[in-house]
Amino acid sequence: MLQEATSEVTQVATTLRQAAAQLRSEEFSALVIDQALLEAEPAESDLVLQHIGTATPVYVNFAINGIQRVTRELRAALLRRKKEVLVARQAAEEALRNELKGTVTALLLSCEMVLAAPGLPSTVEVKMRAIHELAREVRTRIGISA
Repeated sequence: MLQEATSEVTQVATTLRQAAAQLRSEEFSALVIDQALLEAEPAESDLVLQHIGTATPVYVNFAINGIQRVTRELRAALLRRKKEVLVARQAAEEALRNELKGTVTALLLSCEMVLAAPGLPSTVEVKMRAIHELAREVRTRIGISA
């Protein structure tokens, strides 16, 4: 039912050891864990949590929660994970952009200074213009304004 409700490929582990083995061999978006099982087997629970990777844990009590509630919790967790991944990606892109700004600017200025030098051999000028154009292209691609 969870697979139908979320359109995510779903695997079932009947024991925590089996869950840990699956987590070691594959990557998952979320991990739905029965709270009662966690409390009953703390050592195996720790093993599972050590191998959770990037999966979002969703703790539910199957004894008191129906499948509709579990599905809502899982959908909410998957949505949170999707938003977190998007925010992380945007932050990484911004950090890279900020890191490259100074380098690209320095490269452009260096090229312009060399191109402005008197008596520059034509072969060097052609190569410097190509480098300058590549640096301008990088600047455009990473979204640095002129």
